[in-house]
Amino acid sequence: MKQIPMTLRGAEKLREELDFLKTVRRPKIISDIADAREHGDLKENAEYHAAREQQGFCEGRIQEIEAKLSNCQVIDITKMPNNGRVIFGATVKVQNLDTDDEQTYRIVGDDEADFKQNLISVNSPIARGLIGKEKDDVVVIRTPGGDVEFEILDVDYL
Repeated sequence: MKQIPMTLRGAEKLREELDFLKTVRRPKIISDIADAREHGDLKENAEYHAAREQQGFCEGRIQEIEAKLSNCQVIDITKMPNNGRVIFGATVKVQNLDTDDEQTYRIVGDDEADFKQNLISVNSPIARGLIGKEKDDVVVIRTPGGDVEFEILDVDYL
């Protein structure tokens, strides 16, 4: 199976979610199913069917997280020497040369990506264009709105 790149923080978040699902959510759903069974006929019991549906979603998410954690390659960028090159996990400050806007992105795994928090997936067009480049390089990134030129202002391994 293919290794899934993940930052240390991303793996910790998934482990926390898995722990929550197993220790809090799953027992609550089991309790809800037991309560709903006491109400009688299961064919017409909406509470029972809703609880069983929630159980299916919860168990599916548990399996998904366990699979990701078993196939993940955790990369702790803080232990690597900063040579100014953009790599997975790096925090990159770029300037759009057309608009002079500055933006800071952190390149993370697919599951951790959240554009609103400037966490971009390693598979996104911006990240693919930045990976392997160095500070002060000018990069042309093809976007749906056309080609955009960025200058890499800073690369941090945080």
